[in-house]
Amino acid sequence: MPVRLLLLALGTFAMGTDSMVFAGILGPISADLGVSVPAAGQLVTVFALGYALLAPVLATLTARWPRRRLLLTALVVFSAANALSALAPTYELLLATRVLAAAGAALYTPTANAVATTLVAPERRGRALATVLGGMTVATALGVPLGTWVGRADWRMTMWLVTALGLAALAGLAALLRDLPAPAAAPTLAARLAPLGRRRVLGAAATTLVFFLAFQSVYIYLSTAVSGATGGDADRLSLVLLTSGVMSVAGSWLGGRLVDRLGVRRVLLTGSAVAAAAFTALPWLGLTMPGALAYAAVVPLAGWAVSVALPHRLASIDPANAPLLISLNSSALYLGTAVGGVAGSAAISVLGGRWFPFAAAALALAACAVAAATTRDERAARASAPAPRQEPARA
Repeated sequence: MPVRLLLLALGTFAMGTDSMVFAGILGPISADLGVSVPAAGQLVTVFALGYALLAPVLATLTARWPRRRLLLTALVVFSAANALSALAPTYELLLATRVLAAAGAALYTPTANAVATTLVAPERRGRALATVLGGMTVATALGVPLGTWVGRADWRMTMWLVTALGLAALAGLAALLRDLPAPAAAPTLAARLAPLGRRRVLGAAATTLVFFLAFQSVYIYLSTAVSGATGGDADRLSLVLLTSGVMSVAGSWLGGRLVDRLGVRRVLLTGSAVAAAAFTALPWLGLTMPGALAYAAVVPLAGWAVSVALPHRLASIDPANAPLLISLNSSALYLGTAVGGVAGSAAISVLGGRWFPFAAAALALAACAVAAATTRDERAARASAPAPRQEPARA
């Protein structure tokens, strides 16, 4: 495998770790900065919202930049932001550094995916993309539990870890990434948002948003949900997060095969229903380590299977414009994550630290309902489409 692809994946690994590792260090941040755990959870919200809003804008503004310069600039911004996070003396300044980190990630991730396809032969582009995107998946399996373990005594060490990962990717790409082709003409911001005017695209994006709203409203505050099992012990929490990460990788692998075999609709409905059931059971599962580990095995398996079906659905609506539609899915995903942080915080305030997963269960059922309604419309549209015209047989 080309070393340059692995370096691109190292960058996405750093981005994925940065976006998700706060779920494991909310307690130390809360204690150090004198804020509540729900308030600390808003650090995830700010990052996700910043990514969702900045990605299309920054992509438009930097469309003519050379790809190498754009990747290196993104990594400089990202690494600097995480170093500033490690040094932030107050909660307010830490929030500001998360916006800066989101800007770096929003510049880097789409560009890394595009560059990966130029480094290999056309028949290997799918595997190249899988390698780069795999950095995000591996972050859930290794980066998050590692970051949680490193930050068990001082959460700032986790930020230095992410900084080091970003700098390693920066140094490698600066040395080895040369002779990239000039960027192709990029769509304007208006063109990027235009597909949302189509009912099927809007329905698919809405499904992504509501599902990740449900999923992240628990994941961000998972340390609170399983506190009865972990007793506040960072090593136990790291084990729960490691289990969740490994099953996320398994869910991603399984999702691709289930979509091919069963279709998008069945995967969306089954995955959402399984997640809703697990969220409902979490107040009891979270009291013991076996229960917490069972939850950490089931929900990521179902959730990541759904996360494969969601972009597949959007891409199938208009294959010629698949990259543009998938970018909308990414924005909806991060927007759902941002709102999930707010929803989880509100649910903890209203229902308490044990019972707040009930709100996520209701949201997962809502995602299931949205998926059922909007995929039914797509099936009806395909059924009513005129059959391909048959040419008359020639004598």
